[in-house]
Amino acid sequence: MMNDAVSLRAQLLRWLVAPLVALNLIAAGVAYWLAWMPAQTAFDQSLADTAWALVPHMQDSGPSIELSLSQQAEQVLRVDHFDSIFFVVRDTKGRIIAGDLDFPPLQIPPKYNSYVAYSSHMRGEEVRAITLSTLINGEPILIGVAETRVKRQQLKLRIFWSLLVTELLLLLLVILVVRWVLAKGFQPLQDIQGELAARRLDDLSPLPLVATPQEIAPFIRAINELLQRAQASGRAKQEFLANVAHQLRTPLAGFKTQLEWLRDHHRADTDTAQSADLMLASTDRMVRQANQLLALARSDPGDFQRQRLGRIRLDQLVSTSVQQFVQQALKKHIDIGFNLQPTEIDGDSFLLRDLVDNLVDNAIRYTPEGGQVTVSCAALDGRGVLRVEDNGPGIPDAEKEHVFERFYRLDQTQAGSGLGLAIVRDIAIDHHAQVALSAGHAGRGTVVSVTFPPATAPSAQAVPG
Repeated sequence: MMNDAVSLRAQLLRWLVAPLVALNLIAAGVAYWLAWMPAQTAFDQSLADTAWALVPHMQDSGPSIELSLSQQAEQVLRVDHFDSIFFVVRDTKGRIIAGDLDFPPLQIPPKYNSYVAYSSHMRGEEVRAITLSTLINGEPILIGVAETRVKRQQLKLRIFWSLLVTELLLLLLVILVVRWVLAKGFQPLQDIQGELAARRLDDLSPLPLVATPQEIAPFIRAINELLQRAQASGRAKQEFLANVAHQLRTPLAGFKTQLEWLRDHHRADTDTAQSADLMLASTDRMVRQANQLLALARSDPGDFQRQRLGRIRLDQLVSTSVQQFVQQALKKHIDIGFNLQPTEIDGDSFLLRDLVDNLVDNAIRYTPEGGQVTVSCAALDGRGVLRVEDNGPGIPDAEKEHVFERFYRLDQTQAGSGLGLAIVRDIAIDHHAQVALSAGHAGRGTVVSVTFPPATAPSAQAVPG
């Protein structure tokens, strides 16, 4: 199935950048015009000054007006390091008094002693020309001055490239600023995404509304309402699960007692005794799964209350709990050993028994016949540490994160529900403890370590193991 999701960030970036680019281009055009027009006017004024410089050399010689200009003066007039300078002096009848005979047609200024600037062509080149209109002894005279456009083109290119580089830098800066602004604007959403991604699958606590932007607050409230409904639904399922598991324990215990009586009283009948043993094994699995369901329901971190914690001797609790697994270990010829040093932690005795039971049961279940299981606890740097080590097949590194998921089973050939380590994780979370998996001695087997925080509960509330 194709992903039809549209990036809001990309859309906003397009919606913001496109108008800003258009405005930037318009501003660049206006800036170019504002930069070039004064320069164009200055060049035209320079041509007009040249024309005015010719006026003092005009004189009335009787029948006509003549230009009295020496050859040296004309050379000075035409000197330019970049452009060619042309000029012409005409009367209003079109007669050329002096200058270049091929000068282009003159445009007439609107009034005397003023000039008009225009573009034209001369000798195959584009030129910029002005026409000055003045009176010499009461007779109208037109003076035209033109020059090629080399200086003007160089200046236009200089203005163009300067504005282009400036506009490109401004455009890049605008894009970076817009991206930074969008990143800052989306930061609250990224924070929410990060918080949700870091949560456990069963963490349905509401998202905080502190320091939340006003525009995002309704969105977070809607998410919180959904989380509350999911939490209520999950709590109802947990309560139902706990009730069912609790109700199953009593009849299963009675059923197990009857099967044991049947087996003991019909031991002489091989078929009956074998059938009773098979039913007892199935009943034991049902009892274990019912106990695990009950432990799972009461270890839910969302319903745990920290005030239930009291001072507990972990070594005594472990010593009491593991006694029920001695027979299970002996059936598989597993050497189960203990190294229990005095260790005090803050904990809930019922939940901690579930934690120890699931760790030891898992170790015995996955350790082959003739193997070893070692249970130890000690106080290290003020923290209580519980370790259960076996020399079984171990857990691959790629599976270590998944084994704590509910109903995840590493070995499908082993009987079980896949809840053992999930229960251990939930109980550890309830106690602010950390669970770690590592390889056993010489790289064989698995070591499950549970590290509890330093005990803070008053000793008067100590709970016996």
